[in-house]
Amino acid sequence: MKKILVLLGPNLNLVGIREKGIYGTETAESINRDIISRASDDGFDCDIFQSNHEGDLIDKVHESREKYDGVIINAGALTHYSYALRDAIASVSVPFVEVHMSNIHSREEFRHKSVVAPVCRGQICGFGKNSYLLAIKALKDMI
Repeated sequence: MKKILVLLGPNLNLVGIREKGIYGTETAESINRDIISRASDDGFDCDIFQSNHEGDLIDKVHESREKYDGVIINAGALTHYSYALRDAIASVSVPFVEVHMSNIHSREEFRHKSVVAPVCRGQICGFGKNSYLLAIKALKDMI
């Protein structure tokens, strides 16, 4: 069975608690259960890892090269400025799909630029938790 990783960055553990007008009221735990269920339905074993620490996320990216067939990443605010995370993604051959629950292109100007997008296969944003589910479909079609 193919194995995928969903990698979640800073503050994504607080989805359902913070900025409900942007991220909704569904909890991170509930969304994670739906992600794992969809991944299983699509024939994937799925791990989810969330950290508020950039280095921990980079370590997981490095680990992905030997452990996973694909990665879905929502780097949170690190999306917009973490060249270290971008370089880590570029250093592995595993396909990455960038995901955001909100439409980053319709939010504050500083959110419009993603430094990780150029090293990902694609970007899905603006569909709430369905952004993750669409990313699973994208990975299924590419791996």
